[in-house]
Amino acid sequence: MSDAIHSVLSQIRSYQSQVGAIGAAASGQAGGIGALGGPGGIGGAGGTNGVGGAAGVGGASFGEAVGNALRKVNSLQAETRELQGAFERGDPNADLARVMVAAQASSVAFRATVEVRNRLVQAYQDVMNMPL
Repeated sequence: MSDAIHSVLSQIRSYQSQVGAIGAAASGQAGGIGALGGPGGIGGAGGTNGVGGAAGVGGASFGEAVGNALRKVNSLQAETRELQGAFERGDPNADLARVMVAAQASSVAFRATVEVRNRLVQAYQDVMNMPL
């Protein structure tokens, strides 16, 4: 169980660092929109994804990266629901600490996803409001 908790905690730290990297990229400190696909950003593969979704050499596309992130958040939330249900049924394998760690992991992942969405909407609005 200790390994499972350390694994979830490392995932939480990973999501927190991704949110920080996305915030820095959106505020212009990391090179603008194209930097989202850089190391530690949404793309995670090292390629720089442009606005049109064209990936760098060997990198995943921006759409694939976002889709993978959403699927991961969904799976974390489903796992949390299963653990909560098992705990409520009195399953001895679902202890309170494990349920709480899973709930926190899915909460952080969801908040990170919402933050990414907000940053992307803001970037889109900024681009659309630029004078020609």
